[in-house]
Amino acid sequence: MIVEERIYRIRNGRMGRYLQLVRDEGLAIQQPILGHLIGYFTTEIGPLSQVTHLWAYADLQDRTRRRQQLADDPRWQAFLPKLAENIEQAENKILLPTDFSPLR
Repeated sequence: MIVEERIYRIRNGRMGRYLQLVRDEGLAIQQPILGHLIGYFTTEIGPLSQVTHLWAYADLQDRTRRRQQLADDPRWQAFLPKLAENIEQAENKILLPTDFSPLR
């Protein structure tokens, strides 16, 4: 298993709009395709105006297949510009669990 960590810096004053879009439209498109959402988080201490979401995949091939399926989905293509206008910066990491991690 791998975990994808996606960190978005949200434009000032847009956090509420961004979260509403994800809650009301985005997850209904993403979750059936991407699968296992571990969590969606905002920052309270440290860098502000950040959203972090974590998705679990069987492996990199599974992630690649699912991300391509999402990119090809016409609903996602129509939704993405609404979401993107709220994002200032994006960062993406692939996390590999240790042999003693509960999520393996």
